[in-house]
Amino acid sequence: MKNRNTIIIIGLILTAGLIFYMIKPDFFKSSIKGTFNTPVQSADTAHQGHPTEIKGIQAQAEIQKEEQADEAPAVEIPLEKQQLTGVKTVAAAVKPLHKIIRAVGRIEYDERNLSTVNTKIEGWIEKLHVNYTGKYVKKGDPLAEIYSPELVATQHEFLNMLKWATPDSGKDSSVGKMLSKDAETITEAAKQRLRLWDINDAQIKKIGETGKPIRTLTIFSPVSGYVVQKMALQGMRVMPGEKLFDIADMSTVWIISDIYEYEMQMIKPGQTAKISLSYFPEREILSTIDYIYPSLSGETRTAKIRFTIANPGEQLKPQMFTNVEVKINLGNKLAIPESAVIDTGTRQIVYVDKGEGYFEPREVLTGLRAEGMAEVLKGIKTGEKVASSGNFLIDSEAQLKGIKPLGHAH
Repeated sequence: MKNRNTIIIIGLILTAGLIFYMIKPDFFKSSIKGTFNTPVQSADTAHQGHPTEIKGIQAQAEIQKEEQADEAPAVEIPLEKQQLTGVKTVAAAVKPLHKIIRAVGRIEYDERNLSTVNTKIEGWIEKLHVNYTGKYVKKGDPLAEIYSPELVATQHEFLNMLKWATPDSGKDSSVGKMLSKDAETITEAAKQRLRLWDINDAQIKKIGETGKPIRTLTIFSPVSGYVVQKMALQGMRVMPGEKLFDIADMSTVWIISDIYEYEMQMIKPGQTAKISLSYFPEREILSTIDYIYPSLSGETRTAKIRFTIANPGEQLKPQMFTNVEVKINLGNKLAIPESAVIDTGTRQIVYVDKGEGYFEPREVLTGLRAEGMAEVLKGIKTGEKVASSGNFLIDSEAQLKGIKPLGHAH
């Protein structure tokens, strides 16, 4: 019995020793960690462990980043459901984009062909040859006749000087030459004054030949065109510089069109536009932008552009309306259909087809839009397929499942 108890005790001791032997490494590791986690560790040991820890942290961060990239959120839409909901995909591709800007234009007078008729003397209108607005006149046609006492006095002075300038054989030769020379000088001054009052050389010559002054000064039209404004009235008094008529040459006209401010970045002088008129449906005019006005309308937020077109037959009248189309080449751009982009107001999202019925929500940055296409500046690459129709149903499914674009946080 004593031997049996001895054997049992020895067995228990061996068992305890075996258990202690098995847990001994972990025990010492924790003891060493607790002991050497104090500032007592040597500088050599700390120096050797520092780069190892940094490399370990960097490797761990890279692994986490790769895992995040591999775990991009996606919503599953079975193929059968895609067919039922009309989901279609389109590959992003680089293609030429063209933007057509449509605007309304109105015809205006060509300001370079407007002329104003006025007088340089004081007087009264004795006869009015053009007595209504809108009359067509040719260059050189008489417009009005003005009586001016000052003009008549200058003509009398001119005629008197002509008499003094005529050689008189009965006078002393030296005195006659002196008077004749002075008279010629005064005569030339009187002629010059008449020329400055718009009396031409033919009229001055006629005054000298007949010896009679012209009672009225005739005002002639400087250009051919229509009288668009008439201030002159029969018998009215006129002062120097006072405007009597405005005459417009309508052989060319301007078309002024309003362009919205967000489209102005694409408008440049020299671009070609197609101009059509509803009252001449068979007629289309090609013209180029010759001027962009520097100011913007605060009420309509538009700027004005100008075209100059020929007006044969003068069929085009001021204040008529026209349709203007400016086609702009935007170059080659990475583009997707506009319908593929869901604009939430704060960001723009597309659903990228990952295959096997999975769609990844992805935030993109879009640029120019034209012909139903949107330029993609950031977010997707050439060849990636995006949902172009049915994407709102995909988005609803993603919202129900709480799937958001990668990197988006609430």
